[in-house]
Amino acid sequence: MRLSVSEQIARGLLDIGAVFLRPDEPFTWASGIKSPIYCDNRLTLSAPDLRTTIEQAIADTVTAHYPQADCLMGTSTAGIPHAAIAAHLLRLPMGYVRSGSKDHGRHNRIEGRLDKGWNAVVIEDLISTGGSVIEVVDALREAGANVLGIVSIFTYGMEKGIARLAEAHVTNISLTDFDTVVRVAAEGGDIKPADVERLTRFRDNPADESWIIPST
Repeated sequence: MRLSVSEQIARGLLDIGAVFLRPDEPFTWASGIKSPIYCDNRLTLSAPDLRTTIEQAIADTVTAHYPQADCLMGTSTAGIPHAAIAAHLLRLPMGYVRSGSKDHGRHNRIEGRLDKGWNAVVIEDLISTGGSVIEVVDALREAGANVLGIVSIFTYGMEKGIARLAEAHVTNISLTDFDTVVRVAAEGGDIKPADVERLTRFRDNPADESWIIPST
């Protein structure tokens, strides 16, 4: 059976190690939280076939869901190359938003042309709690842009992130997500079927480490 685009991207992320599932040997986040998943979507830039699938999917998503887009704006730094390639496919202007204003020159935070009133789509590689991408949305709105929404490569689907996006009145459309990656991983033998429930418990409440002990 042919995989959907979301499943193809999930499989590709697993194959190149951009998304790595290790429920029996958890990673430790900077916050100290134990995590069964590691994500580094920057690796997609070094995988031409997967990169092509992703960039075309971003372009197709913008066309389908945000046809009024005047420009694509990448998040710094991981969203920048994806915004650039997708904007090239769409023949749209592209720019990006820094994490903070420069301390020299014109002190820009937003790089690239952005006229007031332009309809902007934010391109992000990964959404977890949503904090960083909402800062980008806020910066664009403050600059006079109308933010149509976000296109991200992967989202955890965490409740905190969903709530933050709703509070900011911004829509995110992800090419693939946590549930799809976990299901594809189980189907492909990357993890044991019993791990699916453990991983889902982590996603639902990262602070609760009860998932670390396998169910009996």
